[in-house]
Amino acid sequence: MGRYTSESLGDYCAGPNHVLPTSGTARFSSPLGVYDFQKRSSLIQVSAQGAQSLGAIASTLAFGEGLQAHAQSALFRKNATS
Repeated sequence: MGRYTSESLGDYCAGPNHVLPTSGTARFSSPLGVYDFQKRSSLIQVSAQGAQSLGAIASTLAFGEGLQAHAQSALFRKNATS
């Protein structure tokens, strides 16, 4: 924005780009960025106390979704800490 701001400065030097969503999707979608080309993953580590307190909750949710093996896995780890 401003008198001295050109599109080429935005494209090549200032950081933002002009690769924007089309067909009205800019209402709910962001411009193309570096995170669109990266794979993200999460790592967790649960202590024995964490498995004890969260195991019942996780198994209840898993059973509710029909995922018996997930539920049994949570219960197994919960019971292993007892």
